[in-house]
Amino acid sequence: MRKIQIFFILSFFTLQIYSQELNCNVSIVHNQIQGTNKQIFQTLQNAIREFVNNTVWTNNVFAINERIECNLLINLQEQVGADGFRGTLQVQARRPVYNSSYNSVLFNYMDNDLSFSYVEFQPLEFSETSHISNLTSILAYYAYIILGFDYDSFSPEGGTPFFEQAERIVNNAQNAPETGWRPGDNVKRKNRYWLVENILNVDYSPVREFYYKYHRLGLDMMDENANVARAAIAEDLKLLQTVKREKPDPYMHFLQVALDAKSDEFVNVFSETTQDEKTRVYAMLNEIDPSNKQKYEKIKENQ
Repeated sequence: MRKIQIFFILSFFTLQIYSQELNCNVSIVHNQIQGTNKQIFQTLQNAIREFVNNTVWTNNVFAINERIECNLLINLQEQVGADGFRGTLQVQARRPVYNSSYNSVLFNYMDNDLSFSYVEFQPLEFSETSHISNLTSILAYYAYIILGFDYDSFSPEGGTPFFEQAERIVNNAQNAPETGWRPGDNVKRKNRYWLVENILNVDYSPVREFYYKYHRLGLDMMDENANVARAAIAEDLKLLQTVKREKPDPYMHFLQVALDAKSDEFVNVFSETTQDEKTRVYAMLNEIDPSNKQKYEKIKENQ
């Protein structure tokens, strides 16, 4: 009987170690909040970290070293009433590149619609079927977005189930008083609703195809043959060029999110290649992403 008990204890302990998918660092900046017990922010930071890291988000098994590295930076700018807060949330996720110590940024996003209520020591509860807490709905939404991008980078549109789960969270929040969940909450179509809408929109499928080819057939192959991998990435940029030229919508939020995550990396990838390839890549990037033109000048500087 004792052996059976030990077996179940060990099985449970192993499940806890190998089931969690995210390894998330959480930071809360609260300098603009005056006259509040500062301990609440440390309590909240710990609660968010435990919620994100200890929740089992998928049915898949992750070893400790396979957990997805990510950061949540919460900048609280205003206190509303006794327990309401407003601010911004920056979300970043990274993916290791095969056979290297380098981590590639998958997702780097600023959410300007962060608002929630929190009473110190209250449990953070989340429901997949209803919107019961704006804080946990936002955290779960980005957990699934991170998982979606990570899975997309390893298999063609492999992240679809997780993006669909994020979409369900958006649907559950349509009647919530907080902003960021509805199409009309932002006239430039830059919020949680439009992000996942774009991702799942077939008109943006070349961006998702780019995510897979860029990471799995480009960066992951750098160690094997850097010149061939760079040439593949240069070819993959045509997928983003296609979306830019066809303009699925006036703001192309998802395309810009992808470019913001990768612009610095593009410069690094093409800093050591032929003049001809640099010229072609520089021209493409300026067409696709004119807002980062000054950054892409560094590609030419290294000629």
